Amino acid sequence: MSEFSRRRFVRGTGAALAVGALAGCTGNGGNGGGNGDGSSDVPQAIDDHLSGANGYDGTIADMTGESGVTVMVGAGDGLAFDPAAVRISSSTTVTWEWTGAGGGHNVASVEGSESDFRSGDDFVSEEGHTYEQSFDNTGVQLYVCEPHESQGMKGAIDVVEE
Repeated sequence: MSEFSRRRFVRGTGAALAVGALAGCTGNGGNGGGNGDGSSDVPQAIDDHLSGANGYDGTIADMTGESGVTVMVGAGDGLAFDPAAVRISSSTTVTWEWTGAGGGHNVASVEGSESDFRSGDDFVSEEGHTYEQSFDNTGVQLYVCEPHESQGMKGAIDVVEE
């Protein structure tokens, strides 16, 4: 292959890949009907809050239609929530369940959240410990593990009307 045609091929392939990548960004992402599939239509407030967060890949787990959702505390290397971002229907109960990894954790809402919630004043490291919160108001819920916030342990919930 000559140098000219090789460059032309690389340029054309790059353009095709860019168009394909952009095509995935133009749709509304849709709700996955509660199947837990990742969706790319993440609200800006959540994307901003989770920028640099452990376990956040730019998508939101769509759990709309579920009566209850579990978020693991101390996931990954012990300093993440899994899923980091989740979309739920209003009146859904979220249960945070500790893995026992990463030391003592808590769950606490931060400024900009629709609701104010906190798992307690103590940092828990016990595997199997749970904290539940029901979300009746629609809107964005931003939270962190206070002792590990600076290390990227952040999470978010998008509560929508079903």
